[in-house]
Amino acid sequence: MTGRYDRNPFDEGDEVNPFANPGSVPAAASSSRLSPLPPEPAGFGYGRTVDVPLDRPGGSATQDLKKKEKELQAKEAELKRREQDLKRKEDAAARAGIVIEVKNWPPLFPLIHHDIANEIPIRLQRLQYIAFSTYLGLVLALFWNIIAVTTAWIKGEGVTIWLLALIYFISGVPGGYVLWYRPLYRAFRSDSALSFGWFFLFYMLHIVFCVFAAVAPPVIFKGKSLAGILPALDMFSSQALVGIFYFIGFAFFCLESVVSIWVIQQVYRYFRGSGKADEMKREAARGAMRAAI
Repeated sequence: MTGRYDRNPFDEGDEVNPFANPGSVPAAASSSRLSPLPPEPAGFGYGRTVDVPLDRPGGSATQDLKKKEKELQAKEAELKRREQDLKRKEDAAARAGIVIEVKNWPPLFPLIHHDIANEIPIRLQRLQYIAFSTYLGLVLALFWNIIAVTTAWIKGEGVTIWLLALIYFISGVPGGYVLWYRPLYRAFRSDSALSFGWFFLFYMLHIVFCVFAAVAPPVIFKGKSLAGILPALDMFSSQALVGIFYFIGFAFFCLESVVSIWVIQQVYRYFRGSGKADEMKREAARGAMRAAI
């Protein structure tokens, strides 16, 4: 009985220390185990360089990349050349005294260059702002004149007066800016006697028109193409709503006339006090002499 249980069936034999010297491991133990795998670095292959073939057969991909690179370099060179040309033109204009004006007003849709705070002398900025308000007042008066005449047209006064009101607006808004407001702006900016003379000539015509529109005598189509006092009285007796619109237009033209008269007085005082009147006379005399010769 004792002979049957002499050997332990769960005994694995001689214990082998894996950290022991390989020479000391018994031959039986070493031969009964699998050989270990060779060691590998723990970098998971991040440090390896993998060659990914980019070229398709024939090398067309490389040729496309080189072609695009040349196109980009050509565009960059063209942009640099244009920048240099623009800078050269700006420098030449600055040396010649030419002011490059950038459109900045109105802010949402720039149409004109307007920078009173940076280009007009401080002592003249208030007067320039008021002159600009007269230009905006003219735009408002002519626009309201269209509204008033439109109501009269709807009430049966005919389409002719409406077309005349539209012509007043289309010609008056850009004409006022080009003929008298811009010359005053340049005169204050550069002290040009010629610009002052141009302003006085057309600003007086502007005042005459505003006074004429405020009265609106029955000269052109009974004066109903302008929202003045006379057609307002005529309209109010028969059509009260149209008469009220004409009275509002009359108020706009009256206010525009009064403020414009004050502006031209102030500009003329500055013109006389700065000695520009004598300078303009000398320029006019020299111009007459050159024309006579």
